[in-house]
Amino acid sequence: MKYAIITGASSGIGLELARIMAEEGHHLILTARNVLALEDIAKELRSKHKVDIQVIPCDLSEPQSAFSFHKEINNRNLSINCLVNNAGFGLLGEFKDMEADMLHRMIELNCNSLMVLSRLFADDLIASKGRILNIASVAAFYSGPLMAVYYATKAFVVSFSEALNFELRPHGVSVTAHCPGPTRSNFQIRSGMHSTTLFKLFPVPNSDIVAKHAYRAMMNRKSLAIHGLFNRFMLAFGSLSPRSLKVRMVHAFQSSKS
Repeated sequence: MKYAIITGASSGIGLELARIMAEEGHHLILTARNVLALEDIAKELRSKHKVDIQVIPCDLSEPQSAFSFHKEINNRNLSINCLVNNAGFGLLGEFKDMEADMLHRMIELNCNSLMVLSRLFADDLIASKGRILNIASVAAFYSGPLMAVYYATKAFVVSFSEALNFELRPHGVSVTAHCPGPTRSNFQIRSGMHSTTLFKLFPVPNSDIVAKHAYRAMMNRKSLAIHGLFNRFMLAFGSLSPRSLKVRMVHAFQSSKS
């Protein structure tokens, strides 16, 4: 029996991916910090789709947590053919006012744990000709004043994913970097972005729509997938714009309120 790992599976895109993948017959390993939410989701998916769901709560923003998570999966003798690195968070505000510990945890979750899990499960994925799905963001293609560290972490995810996809392709493993734009989920509330111009004036799809696009991209073994016509247009426009203009534009979207 082969399992797909989904990090950040208790809400948002991760939760919707769990629902989609269970419906498609995937056995799942779900992880997040909220064990009660994970157990409720597991109960729902087992009942509806008759698949096996393993719950392993873990805070992947803690140093060394990815190693502990990997060890627990080995202890349970679970075989992996898919890794979905979805867990991540962002914070809105001036960099000088941010708590250093929270910035450190953001990099640990958004970058380090994603990278470590990809390495620790690489042999399993090669053996199963499996897939990695890394949830990035269109933020990866911009510099993001007021979310400077978050934007930088997503740039890392895209760069890392494209390089890793090139390396692992000869071994039968695909790595997909999926880049949604603003999405209705707990992310916008936790980050403080729900009242910004970015969320007020631009199209914001629900998590289930984004998750379906991400799942199809992974199953089609795409290297890079941008969700939404508007986001693709904005990236095309941005490629023709000076970086100094783009950074001012992002600042305006994230600082103005309506």
